[in-house]
Amino acid sequence: MTTIESKMDLDSATYKTLLESTRAIPWKIDWATMQFAYIGPQIEELLGWEPSSWVSVQDWADRMHPEDRDWAVNFCVAQSKAGVDHEADYRALNKNGDYVWIRDVVHVVRKDDGDVDSLIGFMFDISERKRIEEQLAAARRELEELSFKDGLTGVANRRRFDAVMETEWSNACRNKQVISLLMLDIDCFKQYNDHYGHLEGDQCLKRVAKLLTLAAGRPRDFVARFGGEEFILILPDTNETEAYKIASRCRDLIASEHIPHKGSEVGKWLTASIGLSTITPECGDEFVPFIELTDGRMYQAKQRGRNTIVND
Repeated sequence: MTTIESKMDLDSATYKTLLESTRAIPWKIDWATMQFAYIGPQIEELLGWEPSSWVSVQDWADRMHPEDRDWAVNFCVAQSKAGVDHEADYRALNKNGDYVWIRDVVHVVRKDDGDVDSLIGFMFDISERKRIEEQLAAARRELEELSFKDGLTGVANRRRFDAVMETEWSNACRNKQVISLLMLDIDCFKQYNDHYGHLEGDQCLKRVAKLLTLAAGRPRDFVARFGGEEFILILPDTNETEAYKIASRCRDLIASEHIPHKGSEVGKWLTASIGLSTITPECGDEFVPFIELTDGRMYQAKQRGRNTIVND
């Protein structure tokens, strides 16, 4: 053996030792046969499958989560045919039946004529990274939900109402559909707080919010706390007759709850005044005047003796 050949063998052995001492899992696939020419022994520690069991790309595909298999295989094959280096994240099957998140980093080796010769790459265990990403995503979703939720009652807040109202108004304009709005104010709530205290006042608001959610229980019905003791309900694709039924249900549920209210000018139980408006908006109409109209009707309900519904 010549000195050059000895050096090449030494370099090859050194390179192989370095590859197999890393946590990344090296591999090589012959493009013509779609057979594994090599896969690092680290694969057994990570997934439990012996290196000798990785014969063809079919073994790679079969040991992939069913939900990831089609897109990952199609993506990697398409990129490889195009000669494009690429990465893919997918869940690989552990021999014990669990799944491990893998990031496959692939380099396409070409022949002198430009045809694909082989694929070489590294597999990385990214399970911990994915776990952290999922936790962060869940935390972001929770923060987003909290940012749109009234902290006291649990129903939507004013910010969320504004967003939903804009969406439903646009839908109604575009589809020429009717939309109704209810504004509800608890009667004599200042007196309630003065008599029972603000903590009991908070509990009262929570109970009313639950009752309104129960009254407006269809999939697109929307309940929000508008401010203070005022609540607002968006009723998409709901005519005035149906909206009046929901408004009556709100009032009846509050009455049936028999929440004591010794400071009320209406009676001994808690009551509410409701304004109702219905419209089929035209394109170019703004929804703010519609809200103001409904708000005005709610105050008319108070002026007419409270515990009533005004829709004209």
